Amino acid sequence: MSPSSPFAYVVSNFSETDLATLIRNLEPKTLPETYVFCSVENANYGTLAHASPLASFAEAEGLTLVLTRESADEEGLAYEGTFRCISLQVHSSLEAVGLTAAVTGELAAHDISANVIAGYHHDHIFVPSRQAESALRLLETMS
Repeated sequence: MSPSSPFAYVVSNFSETDLATLIRNLEPKTLPETYVFCSVENANYGTLAHASPLASFAEAEGLTLVLTRESADEEGLAYEGTFRCISLQVHSSLEAVGLTAAVTGELAAHDISANVIAGYHHDHIFVPSRQAESALRLLETMS
């Protein structure tokens, strides 16, 4: 993008790769919404854009959407379980080794499932709603 573009912005190129530093600086934060995972057969990207999915992933079986429970209910989409998203505020590199394993390993040791989505700047862990508070405390304890 050119500097004169209305979408120009400054992005820090620094992202952390050192596992000890990443864990020390996790700063987990629970997002306020309740999320669900849905699969829509024969759907293309953008098919349900008006439902504002947080994430989507194309699989052979259908388009997986991560969206608020409210949006899924409004669209009449089926889902199993509800999840809360814990966003790690540390700016982790996409090439960092071990962060996902450390976080999911800690949660697994306490019988908490974790579905991880890595964004460009942060990792986001979706845990069952009923275990969100426990998961947040465990992640806070790690850092």
